[in-house]
Amino acid sequence: MNRADISPNLIHFTSGDDYVDAFRRLRKIIEDRKLIAGTRFIKGKYPCVCFSEAPLSSLSDGLVNEDSYSRYSPFGIMVSKKWLFAQGGRPVIYETDREYRHLPESLRWRHVAYDIRDGFENIDFTWEREWRIPCHHLSFGEASAVIVVLDKTWAKRLISEHQNEEDWKVMQYSLIMDEDIAQQYAKSFRWRVAKLR
Repeated sequence: MNRADISPNLIHFTSGDDYVDAFRRLRKIIEDRKLIAGTRFIKGKYPCVCFSEAPLSSLSDGLVNEDSYSRYSPFGIMVSKKWLFAQGGRPVIYETDREYRHLPESLRWRHVAYDIRDGFENIDFTWEREWRIPCHHLSFGEASAVIVVLDKTWAKRLISEHQNEEDWKVMQYSLIMDEDIAQQYAKSFRWRVAKLR
């Protein structure tokens, strides 16, 4: 299916006090090669890693719009829906809190409050287009993930900081071994990178 309003991918966004902090967290996630689950905003406090299926082209004007309130930074990890589905990830179920109790225990981690009835306070998070996977952490690698950054400047910074760390590692190793051997420990940047703009 090739539609502009549907993405074959899902993105887990990093959080942070500002872009620098969110970028620092992204670098740590890449280094660890895993996403840590959270329970915030999840009824029943089920540990899950959360994603959005919003297409990349819509994010700057929507989910990560810096000109209006957004709790999401423009940095994250993108995986394919097929990959996450195979790991056990599913789209959330938007429903009223009253309907939550009708869900079997095995599906309650998917519940997200949704209520737009007259006379009630509107609750609508459908714009997040959320998917979740129940786990304590989700491991990934270069073959399964793409790094998402705001723009070309942040992409260059990502690669530059990686190279600086590898140069430092080689310098440290060269203090205890032959420099040619130390160079073999340097790892090239192998991640695919997607830019929001």
